[in-house]
Amino acid sequence: MTAGGGADAAAVGVVVLTMGDREAELRALLHSVASQEGEAARIVVLGQGVKLPPLPDGVATVELPENLGIPGGRNAGVRWLREHCGVDIVLVLDDDGLLPRADSVRLVREAFAENPRLGVVSFRIVDEEGRTQRRHVPRLGGADPAQSGPVTTYLGGAHAIRMSVIDQVGAFPAEFFYAHEETDFAWRALDAGWEIDYRADLVLRHPRTEATRHAAYYRNTGRNRVWLAKRHLPAVLVPVYLATWAAYTVAQRPPLQGLRSWWAGFFEGIRVPCPPRRPMRWRTVWRMTRLGRPPVI
Repeated sequence: MTAGGGADAAAVGVVVLTMGDREAELRALLHSVASQEGEAARIVVLGQGVKLPPLPDGVATVELPENLGIPGGRNAGVRWLREHCGVDIVLVLDDDGLLPRADSVRLVREAFAENPRLGVVSFRIVDEEGRTQRRHVPRLGGADPAQSGPVTTYLGGAHAIRMSVIDQVGAFPAEFFYAHEETDFAWRALDAGWEIDYRADLVLRHPRTEATRHAAYYRNTGRNRVWLAKRHLPAVLVPVYLATWAAYTVAQRPPLQGLRSWWAGFFEGIRVPCPPRRPMRWRTVWRMTRLGRPPVI
């Protein structure tokens, strides 16, 4: 935290990536951020290979020369914040989301101030009817989205990270482009001794969507699962993890073309390296097991 260490002293930077096709939604999100209680957060919007529209005063804009993918774009946002304003907390929000409560940024500041080992805070994502999709609860089985608590990963569409955690464990894995970049970062943070909390009282309202809407969903999911295991799991757990996810994917009965793409990505992940390999400690494996999600599921 900044000098003084209190919640009010923590400087918050907000990173928003956009492809330029959601101008009305982006403006609504920026308004909800600007309406937050307390000291204003510094906002940077990054266009992923697109020209950005005029945005409200006080919002910094960066037009990236190409689409760097989700982790690559976030890395660019973090670099901009580090170079231009030196924030303590990085808040990442989807460009079509909205903060319905005006105290969200204050609660984020308080969470980090109260727990010096807290590295990541995951928001609760709700749709237009106030419901949370099962895949948006970072616990096995999507158990009770209204229950806060420690978890082993976080939601990419709405989360906050202590900048010192990024400084310690490194950037988001740009090679992943899309899918599982949050889990890669979360595993590194957990292995470094940081905690991750899911907070049901921190809400991002977001249109109900399906992950399969992305053209690269199946291929990237298959590939990045393999890269995740090869980068971070003890060797004996790698085949267990991959066998579990292969069985789960087949059991979900995706469309035939989707299944073919998933297997193509899976074998690409086996064939193509994605360094560095830094296996987590067995202590971290046990810690994740006690939190309800051993790194084989």
